[in-house]
Amino acid sequence: MSVKLVKNSIGRMVPTEINGKKSVPFQGVGKYHPDYRKFAPKVATCADFPDDGNKLVDDLKTALIKAGLKDGMTISTHHHFRNGDLVANQIFKIASDLGIKDLVWYPSASFPCHEPILEYLENGTINHIEGSMNGVLGRFVSEGNMKGTGVLRSHGGRYQAVQDGDVQIDIAVLAAPIADPFGNANGVKGPSACGLLGFALADSQYADKVIIVTDHLIDFPCIPWQIHGNYVDYVVKVDKVGIPEKIISGTTRITKSPDRLLMAEMTAKLCQEAGLIKDGFSFQAGAGGTSLAIADFFAKIMRKENIKAKFARGGSNKYLVQMLEDGLVEYILDGQTFDLDGVRSMRDNPNHVDTSPFTSYNYHGKGNFASFIDIVILGATEVDVNFNANVNTHSDGYLLHGIGGWQNCLFGRNVILPIPLFRDRIPVIRDEVTTVTGPGELIDIIVTERGIAINPLRKDLLEKLKDSNLPIKTIEELKEEAEKICGKPVLPEFGDDIVAVIKWVDGTIIDSVRKVIK
Repeated sequence: MSVKLVKNSIGRMVPTEINGKKSVPFQGVGKYHPDYRKFAPKVATCADFPDDGNKLVDDLKTALIKAGLKDGMTISTHHHFRNGDLVANQIFKIASDLGIKDLVWYPSASFPCHEPILEYLENGTINHIEGSMNGVLGRFVSEGNMKGTGVLRSHGGRYQAVQDGDVQIDIAVLAAPIADPFGNANGVKGPSACGLLGFALADSQYADKVIIVTDHLIDFPCIPWQIHGNYVDYVVKVDKVGIPEKIISGTTRITKSPDRLLMAEMTAKLCQEAGLIKDGFSFQAGAGGTSLAIADFFAKIMRKENIKAKFARGGSNKYLVQMLEDGLVEYILDGQTFDLDGVRSMRDNPNHVDTSPFTSYNYHGKGNFASFIDIVILGATEVDVNFNANVNTHSDGYLLHGIGGWQNCLFGRNVILPIPLFRDRIPVIRDEVTTVTGPGELIDIIVTERGIAINPLRKDLLEKLKDSNLPIKTIEELKEEAEKICGKPVLPEFGDDIVAVIKWVDGTIIDSVRKVIK
C-alpha cells in the first residue's frame, strides 16, 4: 500500500503515516510543541492482587497467558543484559507456539543474541520492530523483508513515545538480576548483575501488564528498588536471565590504533585550548576505544592542572570509575554499566548514581540534563558538508545501529565527533549523508586523523582556536582530502519502499530508510 510522502524541514521525504498511525514530519530543532496530555495506563486496584504481595506464577508462558497475550499486541523488553539476554527470544517462541500473530516488538535495543527473532519475523509472529535493528535483523529489514515498517528512536525518544501514548505497551517483560515476589527489582545485585534498569522505567510505569523475570528471588523487600513492585502484575523465577560473560562487555579497552589515538589526543588538546576543561565542567564519552582514550587524555590534563569535573555522564566503565575514585570526578550519572567495575561502583558508591531516560534524555519534559553537559563525545558512520550526521546506516544503506542516546546528547554545549576520514577506503565525509540521524546545527566539531572541522555556526570556537597549532580545516577541505585518497564514493541503489523511519527526539520524523537493492 502506498503512503503519502512529504518533505520535512531539512528536505527529506518522510511518510505521513506509519503502520496505520498518523505521523508528524520533522519541523526543525525545538519547533514542534505538543499540546496534548500525557498518556495514562489503565487504573489498577489492589482488590485484584494478593494481600500478601506474592505475585509469583509458575513460568513465563503462564505469565503471558494471564497477561492476556493476543494478536497485534506490543511487547516490550529492555537491553541492560546486552548480548547476554536470555529472555526476549523466549517470549516470541512462546507466542509462536501459541499461534499468536502480528506482535510489535518494542526493545530498548537489540543485539546479536536476538538473531532467533528472524524466525518470528518470517513466520508472522512479529509484524515489525520499533527499536534498534542491528546485524542480521538490520539486513533483513533493509532488504524489505519485514511485514510492517520499522521505527527507530533514541533512548529519550523511546521514553517520550511511551509517555505521550505514541506507543502503548500491552505487556512489558522485564528481566531483572534480583527481585522479590512483590515485583521490586534492581540490577546491581544477584549473579547476573547488570548495573541498573533505567531503560525499563517507562515500560514499568506505563504498560498495561508488567512481568518481572528473575533468576535470583529474595524475600521482600528487594532494596534498592529500581523497579517498583506497585507497577508489577506477575513475577517469574527462571534458572537464568542472562549470561554474565556477555552482559559485561569485554571490549571496553582504550584503542591501540595510532590514527585513533591521534584523534583522541587532538580532541583533548582542542578541549583544553578552547577552555572547556576547567573546574566544575562536565563531560560524556562512550565505551568505545577512541572515547576511552579521550577520557584518559582528559584525566591526564585534569591531574596536571588540578581540575575536578562536577559530573561525568555514563555508560560507566573501569576508566570512568577510576576517575571517580581518584577524585577527578565528583559524580557519575549513569545510564548503563559496561563492566564489573561499573556494577560494583554503582552498588557501593553513593556518588555513582543510576539514571533513566526520563531524567537525562526525555525531550517532552521540563528540561533534562543532557543540555547541561559541557563536552559530549560521540561517533558517526557518516557526516556531510552541512554537519548532518548518520549513525543508523552504513554508506551502503543497510541498517547497522540503533540511535541509543546519541540524538539526545546533541543538546550538549559542545558536541564533538571524532571519526576517521575514511573506513575501508570509503570516505566518511560526504555531500549528503545516506540517512540523517541528527541535524548539523547541533554538531559543533568533527575531529579526524587528518584535520579538524568546526561548524561555522560556532564563531566563538573558531575565534578561540584561530591561533592554535591544531590542524583546523573546513569540512569541504576534509571531504576533498578523503576523495583524493579514496575516490568519489559510489552511492547505493534504493527502491521506493520505506522499510523504517528515524524519529527525532520530539517524536517527529527526521528521515526515512528505503529498501536496499542488492
